[in-house]
Amino acid sequence: MSRIQAARPLALAALALATLLTAGCGDTHEELQAWMDQQRLEVRPRVSPLVPPRKFDPQPYLASLTVDPFSNQKLQVAIKQEDRQPNSVLAAEMNRRREPLEAYTLDSLVMVGSVVRGGVPHALLKADSLLYQVRVGNYLGQNFGRVTRISETEITLREIVQDAVGEWVERSATLTLQERAQEKGR
Repeated sequence: MSRIQAARPLALAALALATLLTAGCGDTHEELQAWMDQQRLEVRPRVSPLVPPRKFDPQPYLASLTVDPFSNQKLQVAIKQEDRQPNSVLAAEMNRRREPLEAYTLDSLVMVGSVVRGGVPHALLKADSLLYQVRVGNYLGQNFGRVTRISETEITLREIVQDAVGEWVERSATLTLQERAQEKGR
């Protein structure tokens, strides 16, 4: 007897069993349908009525009648007002001659050393591969930064910046000595 002939009685038995099981489920289906119909009749959905919409009152757009906060005219008025104030922090800075290191941001300046000449400390700054000597009183950076103190490892300066309200205020900033990567590896 071959394998196919031996498997044939098993397949017929499985088919007969499946047929019997399917026939037995007929009553369950009818019972399930009856229960669902009963539940539909008993359960009443509760839907609350919709709230009528409120009346919309359109408001006229009046901002176009006000002064643009970014207009040149408003900026000119603010600059003139700043110039008229005798105790203004910025007024003295606007009337002086600019120094070469004020063209650079503080991030682009690197302190590479310090020396003392004639008892006066000088810091050595590198900007665009050029070396500059700076002493107390010199200006650097783009925020009117004036050097107030020089030590062996850092430069302290006072900057003038605008705060969130637009007022010009002083703040302190520092530049620290940057060691070269070759020296760190030794």
